Amino acid sequence: MDVQFLGGAGEIGRSAVLIDESLLLDFGMLTDSPPQFPVRTPSPDAVVVSHGHLDHVGTIPALVSGDARPPIHWTPPTYELAMTLARDTLKLHGGTVNCPFTETNVKRVTQVSETHGYRESFEAAGYEVTFYNAGHIPGSAHVLVDDGDTRLLYTGDFHTDDQRLVAGTTARPNADAVICESTYADVDHEPRETVEERFVESVETTLWEGGTVVVPAFAIGRTQEMLLVCEAHDIPCYVDGMGKQVTEMLGQYPEFVRDADALRRAKSHARFVTGKDGQRKRITDQKAAIVTTSGMLSGGPAMTYIPEIRGNPMNKITMTGYQVEGTPGRDLLETGSAEIDGQIMPVSARVEQYDFSAHADRDGLLAFLDSYRDTPVLVNHGDRCEAFATTLREDGYDATAPELGATVALQ
Repeated sequence: MDVQFLGGAGEIGRSAVLIDESLLLDFGMLTDSPPQFPVRTPSPDAVVVSHGHLDHVGTIPALVSGDARPPIHWTPPTYELAMTLARDTLKLHGGTVNCPFTETNVKRVTQVSETHGYRESFEAAGYEVTFYNAGHIPGSAHVLVDDGDTRLLYTGDFHTDDQRLVAGTTARPNADAVICESTYADVDHEPRETVEERFVESVETTLWEGGTVVVPAFAIGRTQEMLLVCEAHDIPCYVDGMGKQVTEMLGQYPEFVRDADALRRAKSHARFVTGKDGQRKRITDQKAAIVTTSGMLSGGPAMTYIPEIRGNPMNKITMTGYQVEGTPGRDLLETGSAEIDGQIMPVSARVEQYDFSAHADRDGLLAFLDSYRDTPVLVNHGDRCEAFATTLREDGYDATAPELGATVALQ
């Protein structure tokens, strides 16, 4: 089995792994300026997708251009999320070099889509493939690929600890080789219960003082997690941006979330923003939490809320996810100001960051890999892949960090 890394090797973004020039695992984009895509667009016989985040599905429609019609396999939520992201990319970048596909390509994806549940084996390009719950976001999967001789486990993105939205992964299928993500290989997450406790106390204090809290959050996974937190602690909240659509969609797939009843309660508890008739500006005067995209302040309704609340030190902005260097969210954390709609705006509102990560940290990765001590491990999807591979080798693992474009032969 030959495995080629077309993206995601030594980097976070544009994940793409090609097996024997036949089976493609993921095909994402790296959200940079301009966006970056996998190093080449192959012509696979089939495509299997681990989960519905842009860095894993963002370039999928480009695979069905021309005469190419490979079947695309994923879980139902991953299919829905991929289509939502593709339409959003078309809306933002359609017709430019920043969008490598057309509306026709997106429609074709619906024609070749095949959905599967967890632990339901299926055939793809002659391989037996099985999805296992990866505990990252709803529908996220470890992908086990079996060619009859070699069983390859592609972890995708995963978390070993429970979140309110999804339970941590417990799957450890037998494998002859593992491709393992390493996003937080050099980080120790604070216990989730402690993070949530600090977040809730901070928000409740601000609301009691008469302030408003803007909660920038990624639309997929993080928005729903924050709505669940707000409902559990009876924090009045609004939800805005793409997270509204994703929340509605996930309600249709109760088997892919940890507690479907809790998600329904969270959805009922939150007030959905329509954006009509100046509603957003009026909301900024409410003593409430506003959960909104974009999670890094690079677009979305956050661009309306931040200018409105930035001047009052009683207000607060609580960042709930990692802020990539160069984004307005990162600038705000480091400098106290950010570029919003082309203007550098100083922010007097208090700014805080909370680690609600949906990835396994160093201990989580090591705990997962402990089941594969006698198995070759290929480290990918991280900024410090080689360093983590070195750590694993020092602990007795057969671990390597393939370079971008490299092909690895598995026995």
